[in-house]
Amino acid sequence: MWLSASLRLCIYWGNPIPLEGANIMSMRLGKNIAIISAAALILAACSKEPEPAPTVAEPAAVVDDANSGNPNAVTTPQLTAEELDAQQWGGSSQNGVAIYAGTDRVFFDYDSSELSDSARSSLGKQAEWLMHYSRVRVSVEGHCDERGTREYNLALGARRAAAVKNYLIALGVPSSRLKTISYGKERPASVSAHSQNRRGVLVVS
Repeated sequence: MWLSASLRLCIYWGNPIPLEGANIMSMRLGKNIAIISAAALILAACSKEPEPAPTVAEPAAVVDDANSGNPNAVTTPQLTAEELDAQQWGGSSQNGVAIYAGTDRVFFDYDSSELSDSARSSLGKQAEWLMHYSRVRVSVEGHCDERGTREYNLALGARRAAAVKNYLIALGVPSSRLKTISYGKERPASVSAHSQNRRGVLVVS
């Protein structure tokens, strides 16, 4: 095919070419076409735009609902050290000892100043409270029911107050923070229930 085309080209221009020369010219033309084709492929490869690198999505930002203005956000109030202390210990007031220990008093049997097991358990909690609030001072009041003379009940109330104080001291509360006073039968807690009047009470000074 190339030979036929070469001969026609030579004849057309009026320059007959021998057959051997036609073969050489055909080979050169084929090489040129191959070179041109290779160059075209290289140019096409160079001109092709590179594929964009894959993008990595950034992690979504975490929004703090407490500061985002979201009306539905639930915020936990920050408690002060004093408020946290009051939650655990009840505070250093009269109510505090009753809240922490469950009571601010202990009760006695009739005509007795002996501490019962229940009284000792309550005093153990009261001692813990007093040790925590180391600056608190208390008075231990001794009380009696209305039976008996005034003088006898004053003496019995004093023994009851002393029994409470001594037990607290044995648990580690300094005696300098405790004082006792007896009211005998002068300050009944109940008009009808004698058992509620036979008591020893811690009163925060």
